[in-house]
Amino acid sequence: MNIRNTDSGLYELKIIRSTSSSDKIFNVTVNGVSADEQNQMKRKSAKKGESVTLESDETKNPNDVMTWYFNDTRIAEITGDQSEICTDDQCDGRFRNRLKLDHQTGSLTITDTRTTDSGLYKLQIISRDSSFSIAREKRFNATVTDVLDSGLSSGAVAGIVIAAVVFLLVAAAAGLIYCRHREYRQTPQNDKDVNNSPPNPKDIALSDTKHL
Repeated sequence: MNIRNTDSGLYELKIIRSTSSSDKIFNVTVNGVSADEQNQMKRKSAKKGESVTLESDETKNPNDVMTWYFNDTRIAEITGDQSEICTDDQCDGRFRNRLKLDHQTGSLTITDTRTTDSGLYKLQIISRDSSFSIAREKRFNATVTDVLDSGLSSGAVAGIVIAAVVFLLVAAAAGLIYCRHREYRQTPQNDKDVNNSPPNPKDIALSDTKHL
């Protein structure tokens, strides 16, 4: 069913029997986005361990039935005031205690995401009236990436910072040792230069005078 906003209006059903006839009139109002927008797939991404919310962009009506599917497997449903999450073993094993439903909008939140949560999610909305029902569908492509694949973890960043600090400390210590060693080598050389300098003629004359 590819219903559109332009399909809103009055629909008349005429029932003709052999002895009588009757009419039924239906007033159909189509709200929301266009069919093209409904079929457009939304993309969601998250890093492993984060939470991701698949927004329905709807306000749930009392007669609406909203059902979530993951790769064509039903994982959650809201009917009236009642909700069900992971009623089968396969769903429970994959999403145990990690799915949250917003009962006002029908939006689905996946907590503590894993890479295995990547895939196609579909939201089917069935709006029921006394005489007819309208079905709509929204699709989401969710991608959960491993932290190591998408960037450095906090532990890796901390390790790099510590290594950089240690390197700077070692470099500073090596520079200090080099400077002191250089000063130590220069001091005796200066003394040696003083001792080996040629004698002052005045000192020689004074020495000869004393001997006389």
